[in-house]
Amino acid sequence: MLRRTALALAASAAALLGAVPLTAQAHAGPGGPVLPSVEVPGLGAGPGFGAGQDRLTVTLRDAGAEDGTYVLRCRPSGGDHPDVKGACGRLAELAAEGQDPFAPVPGDAMCTMQYGGDATARVEGTWRGRAVDASFARTDGCRIARWDRLVPVLPSTGS
Repeated sequence: MLRRTALALAASAAALLGAVPLTAQAHAGPGGPVLPSVEVPGLGAGPGFGAGQDRLTVTLRDAGAEDGTYVLRCRPSGGDHPDVKGACGRLAELAAEGQDPFAPVPGDAMCTMQYGGDATARVEGTWRGRAVDASFARTDGCRIARWDRLVPVLPSTGS
């Protein structure tokens, strides 16, 4: 609620100033939906408003040929990730659906007891104006589904 109030005040101030447009993004909290971007004219680029480039470092271990560390940049696209266009597109799809691709599996989730392999991943950086530090594994059904939802940001393991 406090963030909405701050955004409303910023939008009001911007309407009075009428200067440079800025894209703002609000996040409902861990595991919550990512709210759509809004234009806030009159406020210069600043931290917390989601302006600028998304930059993620993806580190893969025990994932086979894909093992290594890759940089993924979106808005604009770039980096040495094996599928920059596909990965940025997938992240944009998840954001448009109001999903947080980096939310952890809820602690009270009931997950199937299955093993999807030894592959692990860590994603760090900035996405939609917020810090990201997320770990991924394939140790049960929930974590496998969470990983698979991020393909091609993370590689398809075929398991």
